[in-house]
Amino acid sequence: MRNRLRFLIPFFAAALVAAACTGGGGAGGGGQAGGPPGSYPRSQTLYTSGTQWAPPSNWNPVMDWEYVTGTEGLVYEPLFLYDPLKNEYRPWLAESGDWTSDNVYEVKLREGVNWSDGEPFTAEDVVFTFELGKFESVPYHNLWDWLQKAEAVDERTVRFTFSEPLYQEWSIHLYNRPMVPKHLWQGRSEKEVASGANKNPVGTGAYLYQTHSQDRMVWVKNEEWWAQDGLDLDVKPKYIVDIVNSSNEAALGQVLQGGIDLSNNFLPGIATLVKGGYQLHTYYSGPPYMLSANTAWLVLNTTKKPMDDAEFRRAMAHAVDVNKIVNTVYGQIVSAASPTGLLPAWDEYVDKSVVEEMGFTYDPARAKKILADAGYRDTNGDRLVEAPDGSKIELSLIVPSGWTDWEESIRVIAESAKAAGVNVRPEFPDYDALVDARDSGEYDMLINNEKQLSSTPWEYYDYMFRMPVQETQTTANFGRYENQKAWDLVQQLDKTPVDDVEGMKKVASQLQRIQLTEMPVIPLWYNGLWAQANNTVWTNWPSSAKDTPNYLPATWRNYYEMGGVLVLTELEPAPQQEEEQ
Repeated sequence: MRNRLRFLIPFFAAALVAAACTGGGGAGGGGQAGGPPGSYPRSQTLYTSGTQWAPPSNWNPVMDWEYVTGTEGLVYEPLFLYDPLKNEYRPWLAESGDWTSDNVYEVKLREGVNWSDGEPFTAEDVVFTFELGKFESVPYHNLWDWLQKAEAVDERTVRFTFSEPLYQEWSIHLYNRPMVPKHLWQGRSEKEVASGANKNPVGTGAYLYQTHSQDRMVWVKNEEWWAQDGLDLDVKPKYIVDIVNSSNEAALGQVLQGGIDLSNNFLPGIATLVKGGYQLHTYYSGPPYMLSANTAWLVLNTTKKPMDDAEFRRAMAHAVDVNKIVNTVYGQIVSAASPTGLLPAWDEYVDKSVVEEMGFTYDPARAKKILADAGYRDTNGDRLVEAPDGSKIELSLIVPSGWTDWEESIRVIAESAKAAGVNVRPEFPDYDALVDARDSGEYDMLINNEKQLSSTPWEYYDYMFRMPVQETQTTANFGRYENQKAWDLVQQLDKTPVDDVEGMKKVASQLQRIQLTEMPVIPLWYNGLWAQANNTVWTNWPSSAKDTPNYLPATWRNYYEMGGVLVLTELEPAPQQEEEQ
């Protein structure tokens, strides 16, 4: 079914384009992308989609990843932006930030920044935002395990004093912690702060709440945005309408018709369409078309046999035909991961000599030899190995039902594992059931890609080796792998200053040696930073080409703080749209 769909996509696309030419989409007003409640001039409106999967209901920037798309980044802003493509911090609400001693970090705030209600943004707001983390149910509560105090030295200076500075983690907080206004948030209960809807968002950002409905969120340009004078930046769309996802096929149709300008969703067959003259734009003009956003791992439950055996896990690493997944399932819009799984943005931390010595590739014969040497042999002639104690091996591999690319991927994994003699059965529970099984450890194997691109590979290793293992694992180490030496190294990396690149490389090398010996997770492919743009209404999208914007064209999670908001300042109306204006 998957491959048949791929062959049909060009014909489907052609039909959609024909429909658009007869008045079904394009440069109309309020009727775009499903019919908004209200009309917005098409030449001034950017339609996006890809993150929101349910009706908008939450504008609380404290609730990491649960808020409406744009709450963090468009409305609430951080102290700095971080650019993963350049590995650079860009002062934002902060004018500067420096370690004045080993355990003291001082931030100097920018002058002339106001909240959208007209009140000035001050050091008291920054202190208040970080002190909200003292509530146990706030996601960044553990910051206060090592942050001793935050204090306003004067109206524009904030001093952070640490009992034990964790430099790598702090580097993430600097761009991933949106500021909130003390004058509107003080007095809120812990429940309101940690889980309240915050229905009237007031931030410092480039956009304001306009309206929302069941299928969309509408933002309107903040004409008093501080960066217009402070940084000579101006976001070009007056309105941003973010459309709630329905299905991949519906999203594909909307992008092809020009009803959605930027889709940050996985769209099947996009490689064919980019070449087909449908005014579609991707970051790369050829494979892999997309930047890399996260690593998809095969996670093995190391508390269960035979996944508790490092030799079995090493054999599985050689038993997965990743190239078939990349080429057949994804049509070359993703890339095979390196054996370390570190994203391309972190390539300088890959110890090439360790990878050359200990890395793995798809090699069924090698997988069979590793299994045989470890005592896994076919004792009954069915071409499938039994455990060293003679017991039968039957393993399930789960991904969420409806995640079509992952469904096809684990079918490939099951097929290639069988060729190596391992019986793997693909299963497709609904998402909530999978999360329950994953968090409780009641599964055999699964695919996971929780950790996104960030400013530091520390976050990647923290995910892989986090200890202690709890009865319920909700954020990291879903394989429940325990290695105290590795965890000590992860903590050592966290305590390494971010400008000590050689020190970071040294620790990362040791972690890679443990990883490739023990294989707690098996890196498979780099999941794409899905970004498909239509040039009908807006042009000058980011790309790898020279003389074009070079930012992350994404609205996911905290990607506005990693360059996404700068994309909005570089957009240009298509020629026919300029004429209409």
